Amino acid sequence: MNEIIAYILVSIGLIFDILGCIGLLRLPDLYTRLQAATKCVTLGTCGVMLGVFFYFGFHVEGIKALLCIFFLLFTAATGSHALVRAAYLSGEKLWEKSVCDKLKEDLEVRS
Repeated sequence: MNEIIAYILVSIGLIFDILGCIGLLRLPDLYTRLQAATKCVTLGTCGVMLGVFFYFGFHVEGIKALLCIFFLLFTAATGSHALVRAAYLSGEKLWEKSVCDKLKEDLEVRS
């Protein structure tokens, strides 16, 4: 039973990874591409790692997979947030059809 769950989770993770790769190729600017990449890493890779955990259980490989999930959940979102903020502050333009710029509003309020 655990093998079937593991295969399903790995398949779901691979689908998210493929969709993230397509997003990297198709989305128009750095910000939306980074969003796709972060979701790809968070949902896709964590899905694969969760599948590995279900496959191996509480053995060394399963525990390593759980640790990878833990570190990915904390570092992927934080890293992408830092990258996007640095890109915005360095002058990277939003896509011309972007409708919301909350960081600009926040920076105007602070100054």
